[in-house]
Amino acid sequence: MTNSEAAAAATPGTLRQARVLVVGAGIMGAGIAQVAAQAGQRVALFDARDGAARQARERLAATFDTLVAKGRLQAPQAAEALARIEPVPSLEDAADCALVVEAIVESLDAKRELLARLEQLVDEHCVLASNTSSLSITALARDMKHPGRMVGMHFFNPVPLMKLVEVVSGLRTSPTVAQQVFDLARSWGKTPVHARSTPGFIVNRIARPYYAETLALLQEQAAAPEVLDACMRGAGFRMGPCELMDLIGHDTNFAVTQAVYEANFFDKRFQPSLLQRELVDGGLLGRKSGRGFYDHAAGADVPAARPAAEDLLAPRAPAARLLLAGSGALAERIGEALRAAGHAFEHDAHADWCGLRVDDARLCLSDGRNATELGADVAVFDLPLRDDSGLALAWAASADASPDWVQQAPRWLHLLGWQPLRLRDVPGLVVARTIAMLVNEAADAVHQGACSMDAADHAMKLGVNYPAGPFEWLARWHRLGAGDPATLLDALDLHYRGERYRVSPLLRDRARTGARRPSPD
Repeated sequence: MTNSEAAAAATPGTLRQARVLVVGAGIMGAGIAQVAAQAGQRVALFDARDGAARQARERLAATFDTLVAKGRLQAPQAAEALARIEPVPSLEDAADCALVVEAIVESLDAKRELLARLEQLVDEHCVLASNTSSLSITALARDMKHPGRMVGMHFFNPVPLMKLVEVVSGLRTSPTVAQQVFDLARSWGKTPVHARSTPGFIVNRIARPYYAETLALLQEQAAAPEVLDACMRGAGFRMGPCELMDLIGHDTNFAVTQAVYEANFFDKRFQPSLLQRELVDGGLLGRKSGRGFYDHAAGADVPAARPAAEDLLAPRAPAARLLLAGSGALAERIGEALRAAGHAFEHDAHADWCGLRVDDARLCLSDGRNATELGADVAVFDLPLRDDSGLALAWAASADASPDWVQQAPRWLHLLGWQPLRLRDVPGLVVARTIAMLVNEAADAVHQGACSMDAADHAMKLGVNYPAGPFEWLARWHRLGAGDPATLLDALDLHYRGERYRVSPLLRDRARTGARRPSPD
């Protein structure tokens, strides 16, 4: 550690009582100022555009009035919080601040220029934090006199509502500084997680497969957007990938993917989608343009995917026998549904597959191979992550399946408690391959020291509202008796013959040793 880094590491006391400068009075900067002020911090708010900081404070005054009217904040508290926010006409007026949080344009050059100017104004112990969502903290600190004080403080939009803050350390960030910012974020009512400055940090890195797998399936014409969205909602996500990309904006989503792809030296695992680029090129950006995957014209609803009426009929009773294969929570659920429907069955708990044999036909949980590869009268069904009945679940039939089994397979799925939605016979279907890739990316992030397993779980639940964290899903996957994500990814890798589905060494080791975290449920 250099002398300057040691000086930053030796910063005395805490940031909790310090005056904070927020640079940038846009949506993010104003939100950061609001959160800090409500937590009791004195805030100086600056924006290079004349009058912008004052206007932001006026908007915050209206926000506080709304919170009071809704009973979410007491009037005296609102008045005190607003009084703590002081628009300043110049950076020099905030030279006494002990923390600066910059939330300006996402440009490396612009941020470096600001940081250089700040270093001429503030005390050498002042912590400089960036709200960047994608730029390297190491790169931002490159030309600084005291690079140890440079840290990422990545909030999520809308700042007052989203709990997560990624506290990002570059190669020269002082651990003391990172911990001070971590503790401060917690005192502001946030849930901070430590991250290393790698492309995408935690959330934007691990989240890429949520969009990428659906885009790949659309490009293969596996199903319509509304079908894929329904299946992912059935797995517990609040919005399907197509709905979410339409909400975010395809230009924004594509740009983030492109940035992560380039920052990872064009690793195929992060390769952007030709389909999404076509949407961007055509101006079909989603809600903000009125059209994306869906029509968002006034009054237009996102189409709902529903099973065909004939798929919801009762299956014919088997001519000979039913055999339940596999062990674990999923096999237990299938067995309970069969008993509730009055069907007698045999049980092979030692089978190397999970599902149901109906005479000579099989209904198999996907292991990453498509149904055609598994045999003639075979249908595969997707990973059911939730125990609730009546949820959408993808299935596909072998190309060699008899017409009778194609008709009967979804009926059996419905009897077992799901709403079957048919896909083309693609390997891994939709939920299984998406969750496997999310788990795999999280495992690689931990393997490479970008974050801890706990940080990955917290970040994905709080930063993008996932129903569970990737390592919680891994535990759930094992509890279901559904095999292992590494095995499914190997099958996808064999099918597609590329780098995209290579298994993280950490996930491979966990599959080999059987190590897992306790299941959250």
